[in-house]
Amino acid sequence: MTSPAPSLHTSSLKSLPLLARGKVRDNYAVGTDRILMVASDRISAFDVIMGEPIPGKGVLLTQMALFWFDKLGHLCPNHLTGEAPESVVTPDEVAQVKDRSMLVKRLKPIPVEAVVRGYLAGSGWKEYQQDQSVCGVPLPPGLKNASKLPAPIYTPAAKAAMGHHDENITFERTVEVIGPILAAQIRDISIAIYKAAFEIALAKGIIIADTKFEFGLDEAGTLILMDEVLTPDSSRYWPVEGYDAAFAVGENPPSYDKQFLRDWLETQPWDKTPPAPRLPREVVEKTAAKYQEALQRLTA
Repeated sequence: MTSPAPSLHTSSLKSLPLLARGKVRDNYAVGTDRILMVASDRISAFDVIMGEPIPGKGVLLTQMALFWFDKLGHLCPNHLTGEAPESVVTPDEVAQVKDRSMLVKRLKPIPVEAVVRGYLAGSGWKEYQQDQSVCGVPLPPGLKNASKLPAPIYTPAAKAAMGHHDENITFERTVEVIGPILAAQIRDISIAIYKAAFEIALAKGIIIADTKFEFGLDEAGTLILMDEVLTPDSSRYWPVEGYDAAFAVGENPPSYDKQFLRDWLETQPWDKTPPAPRLPREVVEKTAAKYQEALQRLTA
């Protein structure tokens, strides 16, 4: 029996130039036309990166993203090159990239996060309580926390700088930023991807309550799905069997995403600015187990 790979909080590849470190991914330049995306085991909550890694998280996120890219490629082209990430690093660096990396096309990123909601949760629920709409989309009266929406809605966000919160915006605002044709194309493709993924996940006993996509343009101006896709870091994953009971009493359903970590942090005397509280071992282990269960259930 092989031992699990060691945790990777921060990669340190010397053979490639570092482009950027995100909350989870470290991006390296491969020539001028490709990027090596290394998914670390970092985890963030409330836009703050925790000091402790979640063992195996980067591998799980990468394998889940690859699962979805394969399932949804007929709806929108994606940024994968099909080349092995291990082929662009030195032998002594292979352990840092194996199973947790994607070698992708370098694109012009679009500064809009494409958020699709099938259920009312999180910031959407808070916004609905104030004015019965989300990102300018009016919704029927009488909805509760975790209510299923009559149809999925597109509620974009403006991408924020590192360490800041993304800002929910209206579709009309995205038209101002990227133009009406591209804004409509992203909206329509995002809803189509969400609907297809929702049905696939539901057949495995998982509700995808909401998710966010990122897109870029290649040199020909083709719209490309990029970054991660439909992982527990970018989506709310709820097990079907826990939904009804939670909804009946107005609670957040149990989840496979970071909600467990967020809920624990809410009990701590912390103002949601760095540094984050130290995570106890049981919180790290339970979070890791939730990610593992989500992947196993989805791909079974």
